[in-house]
Amino acid sequence: MEKLHVNDIFLDKIKTLIYENKNEVLKKELSNFHYADIAEIIMQLSLDEAIHIVKLLESDITAEALAEVDESFREKILSKLSAKEIAEEIEELDTDDAADIVGELPEILQEKVLSKIEDTEHSQDIRELLNYEEGTAGALMAKELVSVNENLSVINCVREMRKQAKEVTRVHSIYVTDSKNKLLGRLSLKDLLTANTKAKVKDIYIPNVDFVNVNEDLNEIANVMSKYDLEAIPVVNDKKQLLGRITIDDVVDIIKEEADKDYQLAAGISKEVEANDNIFQLTRARLPWLFLGLIGGLGSVFILKDFEEIMIKSELRSLFFYTPLIAAMAGNVGVQSSAIIVQGIANQVIKGSLINRLFKEIGLGLINGLILSIVLIIFGEIINQDMLLSLTVAGSMMSVIIISALIGTFVPIILNKQGIDPAIATGPFITTANDIFGIFLFFYIAKLILGF
Repeated sequence: MEKLHVNDIFLDKIKTLIYENKNEVLKKELSNFHYADIAEIIMQLSLDEAIHIVKLLESDITAEALAEVDESFREKILSKLSAKEIAEEIEELDTDDAADIVGELPEILQEKVLSKIEDTEHSQDIRELLNYEEGTAGALMAKELVSVNENLSVINCVREMRKQAKEVTRVHSIYVTDSKNKLLGRLSLKDLLTANTKAKVKDIYIPNVDFVNVNEDLNEIANVMSKYDLEAIPVVNDKKQLLGRITIDDVVDIIKEEADKDYQLAAGISKEVEANDNIFQLTRARLPWLFLGLIGGLGSVFILKDFEEIMIKSELRSLFFYTPLIAAMAGNVGVQSSAIIVQGIANQVIKGSLINRLFKEIGLGLINGLILSIVLIIFGEIINQDMLLSLTVAGSMMSVIIISALIGTFVPIILNKQGIDPAIATGPFITTANDIFGIFLFFYIAKLILGF
C-alpha cells in the first residue's frame, strides 16, 4: 500500500479529475491508498468534491474513511446522502464505529438508516450500543469478538473460531464462556495448537482474565488497559455475561480526546473547540477565562493603589520595578505545581497523606526559593542596590514561591475531590489567583520589613 503525501499538486490533480468526471482514472489513482489517507484527502476537498469520492469508491474503503473524518465535516457529507447510501457505509463498519456514526444522525434518520441495513444482526447490535450511556464501556465497545463454549472439543473449537473470525477485523483474544454466556476466561493459541484434538476447552483455558463492567467509566478503562498493557479487554454485564470488547485503538482515541480537553482547559478555554470552528464558537470558549483574567488584573490594580505611598519615597520606588517579576514567579510556580498534580491525578499516582505532600511542597518551595533569592541578592549587588531592599525582595519572593506552590498543589486536589475536572486549575485560574496573592504578599512583607 502506497504512502500518501498530500500536497497542493496532488490535490489539484484529484480536483481536476473530479471536475472532468474522469471517474475510472480517479478510482485507479486512489485505489492503492489506505482509508486514513482517503480521509485526509476528503477533509481537504469541498463538500461536493468529498461527496463525489464517497459515492465513487467502494463502501469498504469510504466507510472506514468517513469514520476518520472530522465529525462536523462528516455530518455535512452524510446530510447529502440518502438513508440507503448511509446504510451501505454503515454495513462495512464494526459495530462500535457504526454506532458512533449513527448516533450523530438526527433521530428520524437513525431509524431510516437502521431499517435499510440488510444484516439484521448488525443492525440489532448497533441499536443495542446506542442505548448505552455516553462515556461508558457499553458506548465504546464493539460486538465483534471470538468466543467459544467451555464444553467444545479442541477440533470443534477451531471450527467455531474460523466461523466467527470471518466477521472480526482483528482477533486479539479468544474468550471462553459457559452455556449462559458467562465469561470464564481466555484461550491461549499456543495451548490450543498443542492440545489433544479430543480435549475439551475447559481443560486448557486460562481462568484469569481482565474485564470491565458495561457501565464502567471510560477513564477507568483506559487506566486498566494502560496498567496491564492490554490490546483488548472484554466487557461484561452485572451477571458477568460477555457483551463485547474494547480495543486499544478506541482507548487511544479516548486518551487523545481527554488530553486535548485538558490542554484546552489548561490554556483557559472552557469549551471543546477546534481551529476550524467559527469565530462565535471560539469567542464563547475563550472569553470566560479572559474575563477572569481581567477581573484578576483589576484586583492587582487595587492592591497596588493601597501601597501607592511607596512612589512617594524615592528609595522604595524600586519595589515597583519588581512587581512583574513577583507576579511571573507566582504564576509560573503555581502552574508547574498544578500541572504535575493534574498529571498525577490523571495517572492515579497521587497517593499518601496530604500532610506529607504539604511538607514536601514547602520543602521544595524553600529550596527553589532560596536558590532564586540568592540570585536576586547577587543581582542587587551588581547594580549597587541597597542590601536591605534586596533582602526584602528576596524574602518576599521566597514566601510567594512557597504559597504559590501550595495553591498549585492543593487546588487541583480539592477540585478533583469535588468532582470538578482538575485540569481547569492549570490555566488562568491558578495564574490569576497567584498573581493577585503574590503581589499582595510581596508588598505586605515589604511593608513589614521596610516600615513604610
